[in-house]
Amino acid sequence: MSVQLVIFDCDGVLIDSELIACSADAEALTAIGYPITAAEIVRRFAGIPSDAVYQTIEAEMGRPLPQDFDENVKQTVYEKYRTELHPIDGAAEVLSSITLPKCIASSSAPAKLTLGLVETGLYKLVYPHIYSASLVRHGKPHPDLFQHAALAMGADPADCLVIEDSVAGATAARAAGMECIGFTGGSHCESGHGDLLRSAGADTIIDDLRDVLAHVS
Repeated sequence: MSVQLVIFDCDGVLIDSELIACSADAEALTAIGYPITAAEIVRRFAGIPSDAVYQTIEAEMGRPLPQDFDENVKQTVYEKYRTELHPIDGAAEVLSSITLPKCIASSSAPAKLTLGLVETGLYKLVYPHIYSASLVRHGKPHPDLFQHAALAMGADPADCLVIEDSVAGATAARAAGMECIGFTGGSHCESGHGDLLRSAGADTIIDDLRDVLAHVS
């Protein structure tokens, strides 16, 4: 394919944040009587906007989450971002080396997305082309966010290359008619994760982010 635009997911692709966020959710949910592990949250909900995740959990619990649940989890994650968050190895190198148009399309809320990129020193390498699921009606696994990013960047979806670490993200990329590289180098990725991404529509699987450069050279 002739790549016109490279679209990066953020969490688990550029910043190693999935275990931080999923651990915060797991601890808070377990404390209110919904026992779940961070690994299970990764398997079930990675890449899906938190609003959709919480709606599913409320349906399974048969009751709403506490009114302050989301805000409390956010504050926990923000605090951990400032002390524990690291970029994915090679992220700055890859973003700096790609001369093609590039952007981020993430399920994270804008404030969390911005904080993660600032804390890891990546913000300046992608600004202003940063798109959050809050901009569209349906988040991943629906194609809306990737379609929005392509339209905003003036690219044909067929000429877009997506880098994703989640099943929801790979599914969304495929639904948008885009080529997808599945990335398994995040600390949350367990054995067999690449097979899951391939089954969801990823064309290629890599575990070193720098391998993206060979696909856009």
